[in-house]
Amino acid sequence: MTASGKPKPNLGVVWIAGVGASAGLGAAVARRFAREGLRAVLTGRTTARLEQVASEIHDAGGTAYAMPGDVGEERDILAIAKKIADDIGPLEAAVFNAATAVWAPSLELTVEDFQTALRINTLGGFIFGREAVRVMAPYERGSLLYTGATASLRGKPPFTAFAAAKAGLRSISQSFAREFGPRGIHVAHVVIDGAIDGERARKRDPKRAELSPDSLLHPDEIADVYWHLHTQPRSTWTQEIDLRPFKETF
Repeated sequence: MTASGKPKPNLGVVWIAGVGASAGLGAAVARRFAREGLRAVLTGRTTARLEQVASEIHDAGGTAYAMPGDVGEERDILAIAKKIADDIGPLEAAVFNAATAVWAPSLELTVEDFQTALRINTLGGFIFGREAVRVMAPYERGSLLYTGATASLRGKPPFTAFAAAKAGLRSISQSFAREFGPRGIHVAHVVIDGAIDGERARKRDPKRAELSPDSLLHPDEIADVYWHLHTQPRSTWTQEIDLRPFKETF
């Protein structure tokens, strides 16, 4: 909103893959960018959740579109990218927040589980980033932001598959940054080193957020960092940044 209370002028489109619960990071990023006037395209596997987040953005004065799809399926991502280019507007920012956390001791890890981790986290990140860049490249501007994790930097049990997939995603972000940065597209990788205060963390450990709220990363505050990355002047672009609560050991 401007000082007069009127919505900010439309600045283009932000496409977020990996939007789930309203309390999650994908939804927080969508709300943050929509607050600045961008039209938010929301992609995830659950239509009802996408529509809920889109409705919240509309109620706050923004614009959002629920476009369900599977990031590991090329045809889904191609169809959404085409719809954005043909019907919605110029893509200014793309955020890959999709992930699947496959956790198991290595000797219990199945090939199918390992392939699922690679398909969603790594292949999905490649397909999404490739198609986002295709749309942005002719304009020589835009941001492609990837959500990473502690596992992007090191592997340990029971996260063998997740770590391998997230490390691959990090390599994709670095390769894209080196290839497309000189063409005006800012590619950044955000290492989330800790648990996010969202639906998943609260279900796993319901007392943690109540007893020690500063031990979790808050989605809205992470989203502020994503917006900062998007608005960085290109003389000082960040390729990788790590975020953690001040109580988190590292």
